[in-house]
Amino acid sequence: MKEKILEVMKNTNKALTIAEIDNKLGINNIEDTKLLNDSLKELEEAGDIYRSNKDRYMIFENGPLKKGVISINKKGFGFVEVEGMDDIFVSADNINGAVQKDLVVVEILQRKDDGKIEGRVVRVIKRELNTIVGEVLFKKKDIYVIPDDERIKLELIIDRNKKDNLGLVDGHKVVVSLKKQVNKEKYLCKLDKIIGHKNDPGVDILSIIYDHNIKDTFDPETLDELSDIPEEVSEKDLVGRKDLTGEMIFTIDGDDTKDIDDAISLDILENGHYKLGVHIADVSYYSKEGSALDKEAALRGTSVYLVDRVIPMYPHKLSNGICSLNPNVVRLAISCVMEIDEKGNTVDYEIFESYIKSRIQMTYKKVNKVIEEDIIPEGYEEFADKLKEMNELSKIIRKNKDERGYINFDVDEAKILVDENCHPIDVVLRNRGRGENMIEDFMICANECVATHIFYMQLPFIYRVHEEPKEEKISNYMSYLAAMGIQVNGKVNDVRPKTMQRLLKSLEGNPKYPILADQLLRSMQKAIYLPENLGHYGLASKCYTHFTSPIRRYPDTTVHRLLRTYLFKGEISQETVKKWEMKLPEIADHSSEMERESIECERDVDDMKMAEYMEDHIGDEFEGMISGVANFGMFVRLPNLIEGMVRITDMNDYYKYDEISQTLTGEKKHKRYSLGDQVRVKVINASKEARSIDFALVEGDSNEEEKKG
Repeated sequence: MKEKILEVMKNTNKALTIAEIDNKLGINNIEDTKLLNDSLKELEEAGDIYRSNKDRYMIFENGPLKKGVISINKKGFGFVEVEGMDDIFVSADNINGAVQKDLVVVEILQRKDDGKIEGRVVRVIKRELNTIVGEVLFKKKDIYVIPDDERIKLELIIDRNKKDNLGLVDGHKVVVSLKKQVNKEKYLCKLDKIIGHKNDPGVDILSIIYDHNIKDTFDPETLDELSDIPEEVSEKDLVGRKDLTGEMIFTIDGDDTKDIDDAISLDILENGHYKLGVHIADVSYYSKEGSALDKEAALRGTSVYLVDRVIPMYPHKLSNGICSLNPNVVRLAISCVMEIDEKGNTVDYEIFESYIKSRIQMTYKKVNKVIEEDIIPEGYEEFADKLKEMNELSKIIRKNKDERGYINFDVDEAKILVDENCHPIDVVLRNRGRGENMIEDFMICANECVATHIFYMQLPFIYRVHEEPKEEKISNYMSYLAAMGIQVNGKVNDVRPKTMQRLLKSLEGNPKYPILADQLLRSMQKAIYLPENLGHYGLASKCYTHFTSPIRRYPDTTVHRLLRTYLFKGEISQETVKKWEMKLPEIADHSSEMERESIECERDVDDMKMAEYMEDHIGDEFEGMISGVANFGMFVRLPNLIEGMVRITDMNDYYKYDEISQTLTGEKKHKRYSLGDQVRVKVINASKEARSIDFALVEGDSNEEEKKG
């Protein structure tokens, strides 16, 4: 019945009453009429159709109503993500009671000349929010929970008299689940977990972890399986593997890295070509498909790296133990050994099971001393020449990537330094040197090699996909550059990687380059996982996957499992192919979702710690660059990437906002502020709880010259 109803509605360009649908279906008995009513109700609840206030039904494809998931900004406005079209902007006045992640019906109000779509929420189809993190507040006879996420405008109450709630006090951070809706914005809730008191060290980060539904402990079934995981590699594990323990293989990582999943080796062949070995921890050998370890890793999708801790995808016995390529111990690996010519092309390769023994656990800092300054730290003497050869190969590979259109945004990252109580004591830029670039180049080579091999076997696989940007977004970016007086040659509809690469390089000499590059990066699509090969735009790669980090990314574990299935075991039967065709779409989709959740969690923790750091600097002055302009003010980014807002109400004039040029211009003094301008600001407020920082412009700032409108 449901399929018949949808077919009728797809062929109709107007909303239909029940009687009209009944007539089109030719229903003539009570039983079918009842089935029609039940089916319409189920379709409405599932969000497949929409029922108006006048009891007329319509399908979303045929009108101004669309359905999608809403994401709400801290400022109150939001965007509805609708499949097959650009996100729909919804102002705070048109949110209509929706909260973060709701599945909503949105009505399109207008389409602007710049392609942006504006709409309003007309109904919440499904409240996806299951659990909420908040702070306990006792008020009269009730216990209220104030959501940490300011975007959740709900009144939450838990039962004061229930036994499980008796230990609660004001200031406890808790996780609650929605149980009963009292009215549109009020819910009775169940206490799921007491995280701790808000003043206890570490509870602030834990609260954000739980807010993103990230697990910080492993299930008992997973921990039980650890008893079967060995401490050391046994002789039987080596059967059928290539012995690489005699080769000069080593790892290069950060100073505090404990989950080491990639090692490298290099030889110069007689023909002058390079023989590059990338040896990756064989995690899937220990985490068997369908085991509790595997299921929990799949659920987590990724490890999460926060200011003072790592939430691993696998328990430490694997991630820091038997799977970590620690020095001077035998470890199981999957090796991709490539022959690379003098132009950076991979002309031959092997992919096989191996076992290795890393000679040394190097750090980026010390490697950079060798290849950047020709200073050889103690213990690196026998490896110095090899590192220099690797550096030369890296330069060749990078030149090859540049020639094909590789887009190097080289985005700065902040590192937050904390004390023993996780209180921030400084915020600095992470150093990224030649060593970091070298490892990136080698890992990209291996990822491309593995992806290309399976692609040409025409077998089910999981790819890392980055689609080309939408022409409309690049056109808007070009218009923005023109409004700033920056002339760029080229056609707006030419979105090839090489074109974007040239555009980025042409902006490098501009003093506003960091912001211009950031704006171009925002015009790009997000990289995701898919079971189809659509190429990787940013890398200008025709075929790409993630193979090199199976300890911390589940797609990489999946790639290893597929390599073992197809290449090492030779299982490519129709049954095997069908199995993976069914499984991979779900793995890809969930992995992409958990990656986004992880990034948002990391960003929220950084925002909180930066705000906490600036709480100690109220009244201090800093030089910064305008990183964002809106009708309510502008954002200013400091050199260490701390960002705060200058509210328009705190500016000494009446400022008008121009959306195209993204500028604010004073009506009286005609002073104009635009993206990339250098300004001097003073910290006037900071809130760790709100994760916000407020700046005020300092009179006599570096944008002193008045710009006539």
